Amino acid sequence: MIFKLFTKTNGTWKADTLSGLTVALALVPEAIAFSFVAKVDPIVGLWSAVFLGLITSAIGGRPGMISGATGAIAVVVAKSVEMGNTAGAELGIDNLGMQYMFATLMLAGIIQGLVAVLKLGRFIRLVPHPVMMGFVNGLAIVILISQFKSFQTVDGQWLATEQLFIMSALALLTMLIIKFFPRITRAVPSILVAIVAVGCLSFFDIVDTKTVSDVLFEGTGSGELRGSLPVLSWPGDIVWDRETILLIGGVAVAVAMVGLIESLMTLQLIDDLTETRGHGNRECFAQGGANFLSGLFGGMGGCAMIGQSLINIKSGGRGRTSGVVAALTLIMFIVVGGPIIVKIPIAALVGVMFMVVIGTFEWSTFRTFGKVPGTDIFVIFVVTMTTVFLHNLALAVFIGVVLSALVFAWKSARHVRLMPQDIEPGIRIYNLQGVLYFGSVREFSERLWPANDPDEVIIDFKDARVADYSSLEVLNVITERYRKAGKKLRLRHLSTECQKMITAAGSLVEIEVAEDDPHYSVARI
Repeated sequence: MIFKLFTKTNGTWKADTLSGLTVALALVPEAIAFSFVAKVDPIVGLWSAVFLGLITSAIGGRPGMISGATGAIAVVVAKSVEMGNTAGAELGIDNLGMQYMFATLMLAGIIQGLVAVLKLGRFIRLVPHPVMMGFVNGLAIVILISQFKSFQTVDGQWLATEQLFIMSALALLTMLIIKFFPRITRAVPSILVAIVAVGCLSFFDIVDTKTVSDVLFEGTGSGELRGSLPVLSWPGDIVWDRETILLIGGVAVAVAMVGLIESLMTLQLIDDLTETRGHGNRECFAQGGANFLSGLFGGMGGCAMIGQSLINIKSGGRGRTSGVVAALTLIMFIVVGGPIIVKIPIAALVGVMFMVVIGTFEWSTFRTFGKVPGTDIFVIFVVTMTTVFLHNLALAVFIGVVLSALVFAWKSARHVRLMPQDIEPGIRIYNLQGVLYFGSVREFSERLWPANDPDEVIIDFKDARVADYSSLEVLNVITERYRKAGKKLRLRHLSTECQKMITAAGSLVEIEVAEDDPHYSVARI
């Protein structure tokens, strides 16, 4: 990255603790904002951030990664709230939408736990680097665009010129402190110093600017932040008929998948930044447990938060302590620290996120033009644009992986080579090179015709392998083609794995293997 905001350091108790305090301050406004998206009380979003942050930090697979209430999950669970409120209006049950949401989260947590048990988290390794670059770039742009909403009123109008100038100046001041304070000392995270310094300007009424209190007032009509400890919220009023199960189940699957994809992608990003390796399946289990408990105790769920995770890494947080401290500090904010937190200027938090954007964007993308295959650049562009315009990170990653797979299949299909060799009269050997699979079988089949070959043909698989059922089927068809022409086709040098596939296919295929075929295994890298 062109801006060296993230450096490889070893975590310490002091660094983790101070970083946790910084993250806690940054969690408050986003948790509140996402609560409005999900159409629930801000306290619900804040407690979700506590549950997600505390559990995943304590037992998750990626120390230093921060989880909490996120926009992607808020958008999905909002559907369950709407469905529940509609059903509640028909049944005469108040607040049924919240119970639908709680049930959805508990089921989503169970699904995420099953993903961990089945060890499916490893599939995140299949995400190609161009997809990762597009994901990161799209995320940086989304974060950037979202910050401009802070400079607007509830109805989407820009703030008055004076207010706009003050907020811009405070955001710039925050960025300058973050950038240059480390030259004075690295004992305290520069982000924490910036938030406290700019916060004091508002707390002591030195400047009049938009604060967390204003955000709360815009959403609830009250600028206060006060809450009590959460209580068990078992969804006992839900009527579990077939329609309800399908509705809640469908949303729960979406919540589980979106949450895991975002979390595992964030895990991979933090791995790259810290040059360490997290554990995907363990993180899936922690995310599942956190979402289950979040639903059980009245939360709105969530997943890994890329912005806050990057703030934590930038502030020196590397261990589990940073996330735990952030969650415990957030509890203090909710219960007793509200009057102080609501005084934090939004401009300070915007300035922090601007710096996160600068540090997140893969500026090396611009250097790839003309130096990497055009298909990779196309994948980066598509994933970036999907993230920016659809605001669906999970969908963007899915599209990117599918595109990359199609590109790979197209290229691999063109790399199957058949080289004929006549060893004696009436016998021809075709040396096959490449992987025979669904994408390459057509080209392979079109090169073999009985009319052009002698009475006996051998296909040598020493430098090739059979990958799937499509390959077996085309070999079966070609064998039958030669048989009908009164000629003989045999296969040689099949790997043990390939022979097992033929044996397992049984009567589905009739393929003859040469008697002198040696037994060996495909080398695994």
